Amino acid sequence: MRLAGAPPNRMVLSTAPAILLALACNELGNSAPRDGADDAGAVHESRLLDFRVETVVDGLEHPWGMAFLPGGDILVTERPGRLRVVREGSLVDAPIRGVPDVGAGGQGGLLDIALHPSFESNGWVYLSYSKRGGDGRTTAVVRGRFEEDRLTELQEIYEAEAWGDGEVHFGSRLAFDEAGDLYVTVGERGEMDQAQNLANDKGVVLRLHDDGGIPADNPFVAEPEGGAAVWAFGIRNAQGLAFHPGTGELWEAEHGPQGGDEINVIERGRNYGWPEITYGVDYDGSVISPLTSKEGMEQPVHHWDTSPALSGLTVYDGDVFTPWRGHLFAGGLAGQQLLRLVFDGHEMVDSEELLTSLGHRIRDVRTGPDGLLYLLVDAPDAPMLRLEPVSP
Repeated sequence: MRLAGAPPNRMVLSTAPAILLALACNELGNSAPRDGADDAGAVHESRLLDFRVETVVDGLEHPWGMAFLPGGDILVTERPGRLRVVREGSLVDAPIRGVPDVGAGGQGGLLDIALHPSFESNGWVYLSYSKRGGDGRTTAVVRGRFEEDRLTELQEIYEAEAWGDGEVHFGSRLAFDEAGDLYVTVGERGEMDQAQNLANDKGVVLRLHDDGGIPADNPFVAEPEGGAAVWAFGIRNAQGLAFHPGTGELWEAEHGPQGGDEINVIERGRNYGWPEITYGVDYDGSVISPLTSKEGMEQPVHHWDTSPALSGLTVYDGDVFTPWRGHLFAGGLAGQQLLRLVFDGHEMVDSEELLTSLGHRIRDVRTGPDGLLYLLVDAPDAPMLRLEPVSP
């Protein structure tokens, strides 16, 4: 579904690093809660059902991603570089040992987490993070076996060719497909034109085997200039990634510039256009491109003219909120909201802004194994929240 109001007559401009850093607050944020931020536990209304918001734990520092262990524990990444455990309704004081050395700062740090599809038999936990080196920082992925509250046998399985000195756009979300391959988002590191350059991994979705190997049927594996791990490109900074349980499609939430946040369906070898086509302008109001479409470049299935600053993404497939089954839920950072998005195929037919009264920057949203929705809030002293049904 296409929205009207895209800014016309843009021209290509390079964005100064200072502007990127100054305006990265859309993703980092220090905004104060709005009135009503203390009403967690109250009944909230949506058009389809009523629900409560309960606090699972408090005291997380800029949490970024979460994963549900078979025994009921929840692993949570904190951007400064810690992996925490929520156990029996409490946040365990001691962080998980064995986490890699993280190059935290700006938007970088310890980012997403995913469990191997065969976690119960092999114990592999996957982490994406910003890695520091001689050329600045890049996004990397490691895995380790989770044993007695520590990671053992830690292995770096992929280091993205996305080095740079910038503070922004590391991505990064992780998602496994049914075949056991791992998909990783990497931002363009604030170097927008590099998202069209397959000689590096800036502004892409990667596809890897579970050990970091490159699948032989990746679309650019035979390209002499690189791009062997790339599944799709032309992507600014994807901060939400989820496979649709009904269709098997890979859906992505893209954190756009000022305007131009997008929901995309990611397909093999496709170019999603950034920055040659965009529905947004730069943070200083300058134009990025005069084009919103171009031959050979994909259109989003939905975009926003006023950016909610999209982050985590889930497709609800639980049994608790049955009227919501099949709906997408996306976090809004600057928008301080949880978005409910309803699609008929690839056309958005309904949407709803939830939790706006709480004043929380929603960093991640996941469907729990109990069928409830879990949220992470981006703040220096942040809660994990859970949406629960209202008892009859």
